[in-house]
Amino acid sequence: MNGDVFFDSNILLYLMSPNSVKSDQAEDLIAGRGVINVQVLNEFANVATRKFGADLPKVRNMLSTIREVCTVRPLDIQTHDLGLEIAERYKFSVYDSMLVAAALKAGCTTFYTEDLQHDQKIGGLTIRNPFR
Repeated sequence: MNGDVFFDSNILLYLMSPNSVKSDQAEDLIAGRGVINVQVLNEFANVATRKFGADLPKVRNMLSTIREVCTVRPLDIQTHDLGLEIAERYKFSVYDSMLVAAALKAGCTTFYTEDLQHDQKIGGLTIRNPFR
């Protein structure tokens, strides 16, 4: 894997999971490298602190590791506009649509997430649930 893969925050959050099977799968996927954007980092920090009760030093440490392994793309207005078009056309949530837009703009061919339909294609991007 490389820059052809985009990760949703829900995949990265399995690094903190007590489910060792999914945690190991997530670690293997992420070790292969990929792309994320700032929204993914923000979602990770939010869920890690609010749902998993992790303190900010631990979250920062994990985000630092993720940022070393993944290419982080910035947010921009073109991604925002494309995300709104995707939300309207496919009826995805705005947040999911923004991530799909970011993956498309990054030239990724695979978007790993649990939130969308497995094997759905949007342009040159295929949505995959790696835990299926």
